[in-house]
Amino acid sequence: MKTILSKDQLHLTINRLSHQLIENHFPFINTVVIGLQPRGVLLASKIVEQIKAEHPSLSLPYGMLDITFYRDDVHKELHTANQTTINFSIENKNVILIDDVLYTGRTIRAAMDALLDFGRAEKVELCVLIDRRFNRQLPIQPDYTGKAIDSILSQKVTVDWNSPQVVLF
Repeated sequence: MKTILSKDQLHLTINRLSHQLIENHFPFINTVVIGLQPRGVLLASKIVEQIKAEHPSLSLPYGMLDITFYRDDVHKELHTANQTTINFSIENKNVILIDDVLYTGRTIRAAMDALLDFGRAEKVELCVLIDRRFNRQLPIQPDYTGKAIDSILSQKVTVDWNSPQVVLF
């Protein structure tokens, strides 16, 4: 087991990602944030909380997207569906998708398919905490990255929010 981000590093990384989003999207007039269920929602909540702490009067639409039935491996494994909560239109909006770990790219492909059910976004950007950059199966790259790591297929990256840290097994 190797620690990728300690508690303090994780806090700084979330803070940096929040500031990058503020820099590129403030005042968030035409921008929405969508966390991917289940683990991306935890990161997205922390980022949105950080942005709102710095700009309390800001109205930032935030939703949660479950991609369970859009996955191309749904028939191979048993998946438990989560809740989708998007109470706003994404039509002609800048959508920031947030997930914890970018691995093969298949989750993000499924998320883009699922987004089409909610309208046609003007632009979709991807924000991830960890980018496992050499394991991609699809040509998907993040716009905002907390940390890029090199790992092998047998390794697993875990974001532990209970004792905040990111570890590589």
